[in-house]
Amino acid sequence: MIDKKNNTGYRNSGDLNSGDYNSGDLNSGYRNSGDRNSGDCNSGYRNSGDRNSGDYNSGNYNSGDYNSGYRNSGDYNSGNCNSGDYNSGWFNVDEPKMRFFGKESIYTLSEFKEKFGSQDIFLPLNVWRSENDMTADEKKEVKGWSEMGGYLKTLSYKEAWAKAWSEASQEQKDWYKNLPNFDKNLFFEITGIKIDEVSLKVKKVFVEVDGKKYIATIDQIIN
Repeated sequence: MIDKKNNTGYRNSGDLNSGDYNSGDLNSGYRNSGDRNSGDCNSGYRNSGDRNSGDYNSGNYNSGDYNSGYRNSGDYNSGNCNSGDYNSGWFNVDEPKMRFFGKESIYTLSEFKEKFGSQDIFLPLNVWRSENDMTADEKKEVKGWSEMGGYLKTLSYKEAWAKAWSEASQEQKDWYKNLPNFDKNLFFEITGIKIDEVSLKVKKVFVEVDGKKYIATIDQIIN
């Protein structure tokens, strides 16, 4: 039954709620005073957990934001009872150092973002395969491809990395290779990418000596 405020739930003072007893809007949970919550008893916004006063929490009882753990007053915690940020443990008031390639670094996440910025690459775990690109085996195995004109192919994690790396810029590749504690063997183990394979690219340059112009070549190593 839909009331005048377009609620499908009951006793809502807000609008567009499918849950009950909400004073906020667009809630599918119960007794929320904030908006767009799928959890219950939230005063914050867009929580999937319960009893949060912060926003975007999937855990419960958080006053901070973006927490997947419980009872955090800080932000982005996956652990519990933290007033600091980005913690995976319990009862921490600071921000931990990040681990890279199995070793602790000298950087917190906030410090890392400030120093390194981001050159991250898009990892395409799903790609559209048109019927013209499909193999004979794919056409036998995939149902409905003729009606759709192709199908959405799911790549394995390492297949996705291979595609992403082949399309990445040199600047993006260098960003990964300059990460703290970089270990090419661990990078290969996780991604399947061998970054120590190099090729030579010849670059032509013009130089002038005693008024005469000459062509010189420079070998550049390209990863």
